[in-house]
Amino acid sequence: MIEIRGLQKSFGSHHVLKGIDASISQGEVVCIVGPSGSGKSTILRCINGLESYSGGSVDIDGRRVDNRHASIKAIRAEVAMVFQRFNLFPHRTVLENVIEGPVYVKGEDRAAAIVHAKELLASVGLADKAEAHPPELSGGQQQRVAIARALAMRPKAILFDEPTSALDPELVGDVLQVMRKLAGTGMTMVVVTHEMQFAREVADRVIFIDGGVIVEQGPAAGLLNNPQNPRTQDFLRRVLHPI
Repeated sequence: MIEIRGLQKSFGSHHVLKGIDASISQGEVVCIVGPSGSGKSTILRCINGLESYSGGSVDIDGRRVDNRHASIKAIRAEVAMVFQRFNLFPHRTVLENVIEGPVYVKGEDRAAAIVHAKELLASVGLADKAEAHPPELSGGQQQRVAIARALAMRPKAILFDEPTSALDPELVGDVLQVMRKLAGTGMTMVVVTHEMQFAREVADRVIFIDGGVIVEQGPAAGLLNNPQNPRTQDFLRRVLHPI
């Protein structure tokens, strides 16, 4: 579904991505891990056209991702993104946040969108929060609303950019449980995360990135339990067994 070939990205003189090659199949759950500043989030932003890339290519279902082309709107409707900081409209209710995309971007019937939104809110454990406003919710609840909002677009894939990194530790579990459930439905998911246990349990494949290049990738259990590259070994030792 997603083909990345020779992906390059620079911010001024800072070369962030230095030739990323990756393929993600329909229904696959891929976790991208690595140290801060390694380019993980930039990959996600290039996949759905939030960032233009400096070289290489990104294709989704055979269509080139180019944020200067009119097709980018359709691609973004099919590849949803869940951010670290939720990005909900604080002045609108939870329900209004969830129906925003289907109604105003895809042109869906409002009544039908509301029915679907309520179903999605129930699926993430927030059926009773439809009329609340985001500032009234905990961070974990807001992130679950953000996942429902992404699902409301009926996407082919969802990109998660460290979805639990802004949450208090006690709120992380509820969000990860929703993501586990979503993975079980066959949704294509690309997840930038520091939650190694989640990656071990849910991911089909893990990609370890450092310094803008893929250092190692492979089946989740194999890479996380028995990494072959010394840099991967060092990173996982520090993450899994912090001093």
